[in-house]
Amino acid sequence: MPDPSPTIRERRIAIELRRLREQTGLTLDQAAERLSWSRATLGRMETAIRRIKPAELQRLLNVYMVDGRHRDDLVELARGAHERGWWHRYTDTLPAAYATYIALEAEARSLRCYDALVVHGLLQTEDYAREVIRAGLMQLAPDSEVERRVEVRLNRQALLTERDPPLELWCVIDENTLRRMIGGADVMRAQYTRLAELAEFPNVTLQVLPHEVGAHPGVEGTFSILEFPERYMPDVGYIEALNGALWVEDGAQVHAYSLVFNHLLAEALGIGESAAFIRRLMDEET
Repeated sequence: MPDPSPTIRERRIAIELRRLREQTGLTLDQAAERLSWSRATLGRMETAIRRIKPAELQRLLNVYMVDGRHRDDLVELARGAHERGWWHRYTDTLPAAYATYIALEAEARSLRCYDALVVHGLLQTEDYAREVIRAGLMQLAPDSEVERRVEVRLNRQALLTERDPPLELWCVIDENTLRRMIGGADVMRAQYTRLAELAEFPNVTLQVLPHEVGAHPGVEGTFSILEFPERYMPDVGYIEALNGALWVEDGAQVHAYSLVFNHLLAEALGIGESAAFIRRLMDEET
């Protein structure tokens, strides 16, 4: 029986093992020969087609001369790497790209994002999320599917409040996003209240990008940058689109998005000013 599709952790381990082999200057054939494995076996490990057993991982790390913290991190990452996350029970309703994003988000240490259209999913109230999801599905999906997607969105939010350590979230929210009327005054008032509450969390930073800024480097739209706890795992950029998602993994491109994010931070209201701005929006809806 073939292995089920690899988990995000298995993919990350596979990518790192290939990088380590290349770093040591070994070809696939040379590394396989040192391990007394076939080239095909090692190749399947490096592409996450074949799961790596603990003993095999140790042998690979010996050949690549990996020790210390780096080795400990990889061994720890491999423990339970084959286990499926909670989101796998929703695969019948989630697009593959979105499920992949949720898996990466669950593994991330921090998330930086610019929200140009709607409030980030990790910050949405249930009613706001329901309106956004229903609109995104263009009213074509049954209520049961809408509710399952709302459930997924709310489950994701445990990263901010229940995970130890919690996800560090830093969002720049466009003023247009905050003023876009979604679901009516009651829904928006509750959403503003939720943002004000989350802004008090030590792991959540919210800044508002006001209208007065005008044109800026983020005008092309919403994007996110995910950073992982392992030092050797590069940051990943994510851009959601109508028919899928764009993953940005090239180091130079991810760095470019980081520069854009830093520019938006400089243009945005300060943390205290942003909190006051959100509170004013709350008052406008009372």
